Amino acid sequence: MIIEEIMKTDVAVLLPTNTIADAIRLMDTRKIRHIPIVDQNRHLQGLITVAKIREATPSIFHANEHPEDLKQPLETIMEKNVITGHPLDFVEEAAGLFYEHKISCMPIINDQKLIGIVTETDLLRTMVELTGVHQPGSQIEIKVPNLTGVLSDITAVIKKRNANILSVLVYPDKKDDRYKILAFRVQTMNPTALIQDLKQAGHQVLWPNLPGMSI
Repeated sequence: MIIEEIMKTDVAVLLPTNTIADAIRLMDTRKIRHIPIVDQNRHLQGLITVAKIREATPSIFHANEHPEDLKQPLETIMEKNVITGHPLDFVEEAAGLFYEHKISCMPIINDQKLIGIVTETDLLRTMVELTGVHQPGSQIEIKVPNLTGVLSDITAVIKKRNANILSVLVYPDKKDDRYKILAFRVQTMNPTALIQDLKQAGHQVLWPNLPGMSI
């Protein structure tokens, strides 16, 4: 999946000469927390966030006492070292940048112009859709050796039960790098028979496998 598929294209923007008051009004009207700052040609100049405004105007909740705070131009407080993305970047690469740099949004640039924005909410929604947790089903986690062909062996067992696979995630076993954990989400509310088949085929089912649970 690429960024172009999940980014918002109706981006609320302001100019560097707009004021903090302008940013607060726009955020309130559009119910947003991030505003890219652009020039007249939509070239990105910076970024304003709710956190940036709070940092720059600690007296924001006493605006009547300090009206001059709200008249500051955004160019004086905006973040100028902005991490950006391209519409053809992969979503997982963008998620890695969010995690590594602890950012909450990423303006998307093409031909040096702002064309979209991706927020942490967009990424979270995408992860929910990719993992299938928004659909009725069951999760099964299996510990497997890090060898070629293991995934196909397990999907063959699932196929025999006519269980539809909603998603598959693979992550390393933190205790032993010779193994990996496969997390399947299958479209069945009662995976008991499938789990029995997997165990009979010699696979180590980690979940569901609670003490006292007869499977």
